[in-house]
Amino acid sequence: MALKPPPPPWEVLQQVGELIGASGLGGEMDKSARTLAQSALARLDVVNREEFDAQTEILQRTQAKVVDLEAELEQLTRALEDIKPTD
Repeated sequence: MALKPPPPPWEVLQQVGELIGASGLGGEMDKSARTLAQSALARLDVVNREEFDAQTEILQRTQAKVVDLEAELEQLTRALEDIKPTD
């Protein structure tokens, strides 16, 4: 039996807000939930979008360079095999 993935956090917060909204605690609960969520996100080891994009660009250039070097190595290997004397 496959397990159903949990709902996204914003849906849980929305449902909790709907449940307690009528009691007048909604504002306080919302503030506490936001503080808790911000605290949890602050502890995550994440980078901002600008840094992610810069690292993605560096990775793409590195991958292209690896492909070029592999092709050059293959070409040099073939050239070396061509000049080896056969027994």
